[in-house]
Parts: sequence; structure tokens; C-alpha cells
Amino acid sequence: MTRRFMLTAGASALMIGPLTQAASALPRATTPASDTGLPLVEASSQSKKPKSKYWRKKVRFETDEKPGTIIVDTSTKYLYYVEGNNRATRYGVGVGREGFGWSGTVSVGRKAKWPDWRPPATMIARERRKGRIIPTYVKGGPNNPLGARALYLYRGGRDTIFRIHGTNQPWTIGQNMSSGCIRMMNKDVEHLYSRADIGSKVIVIGPNGRGASRVYKDRGMDFFGSIFGG
Repeated sequence: MTRRFMLTAGASALMIGPLTQAASALPRATTPASDTGLPLVEASSQSKKPKSKYWRKKVRFETDEKPGTIIVDTSTKYLYYVEGNNRATRYGVGVGREGFGWSGTVSVGRKAKWPDWRPPATMIARERRKGRIIPTYVKGGPNNPLGARALYLYRGGRDTIFRIHGTNQPWTIGQNMSSGCIRMMNKDVEHLYSRADIGSKVIVIGPNGRGASRVYKDRGMDFFGSIFGG
């Protein structure tokens, strides 16, 4: 089956750099500031989990895509890592808020552990107009909005400005809160990072879910795979 996806993000979404964390979703200044310029995120907050339906699971899965392909359905807030033999690992994700949704076929251009965050000038200016000041650089670590790992998404050999990355706000998984990037719990992005190679195909289905049925079918939990497959 041949499928063609086009990036459909609006111009505003395509011009705001890494787009990894909406400033409105950054931790509020209710805790002491770190040396990065962002308020520290307390450990108790970082341990909060999303709803159980977004926890990592093995599922029975139908697709024509090859093993190793990543499929992100932003309408359901699920990311799938295709394993073959009608199986996949399903992860819960956080996705772009209204106006920052997109779709397309891209690839993993590079990967990074505990990545630094450099919000683009356009994002800094946009948030300043809203009365929010965000730093120009945040060193990688537990207080970084990119979390533990990042997979940088490329198209035609060029950075799309979108990423699949961790988050220090795991309770946002299953919600529309980012500026277009795909958020995962840190333990999940570490798991995906160890499996996905540079060059891996990534299919992103837009917020309206259009075309999803032509790409995959999620047949529900793989009971034995969940118990024995890790």
C-alpha cells in the first residue's frame, strides 16, 4: 500500500524552532529558580503519572509498515513502535496544542541523551509578548523541558524543528500542550531511544485522525507479549 503524507503545520508552527515545550506549560515560579533560569521541578511532581491508558503496552497491531517504523497518532495520543508479526509497542504521548498540530512522513535524523534546549528567537519573542520570560539556553538535565532523550525529526535531510522527546511534566502525557513536538514519559523515551535507529521512518497522523485507518489498526493489548515481552 502506498501512502503519501504532507506536512500540514501552519506557518506559525513551522517558524518557532524546537517547539518542544509550550512556555505556558513550563513549571510556574513557585519553587526556587535553578541556575538555568527555569524554576526547579520538584521530584514529587516529576513522579506523577498520566492515566493508565497511556502507560506503555504491547499491542496486537496491523500495518504494512516495516518493523522499526514509528507511527504517531496525535488524535489518540499514542506512539507505536512497529515490531512485526502483527505486534507493536504502544506509548502514550503528549502532542501539539490547538494550532500546532501537523502530519507527515519524516525520519529520525539524530538522537541525543539529556539534550540541551535552545528555544528559537521567535518563540522567546512570542512568549515575551505574553509576559513570560524563557531562557535562551537550558543545559540538559532533570530540569530541562526536553527530558532524558530526544529524537530529532528530519525531512529531506533537513531538520523539521519537531522532536520526539521526554518531559519533566509526565502528567501532560495524553494532553495537547506542546508547540508541535511529541512528548513521552522519560522512562518511555529512553526505551524508544534504545530501539529506534538513525534513519527510522516516522509517520505522524494529524489531530483530526484523517488517514489513520489506512496506516494501522490497533487490535488491543497483547496479553502474553505484555507479560513476557518487557
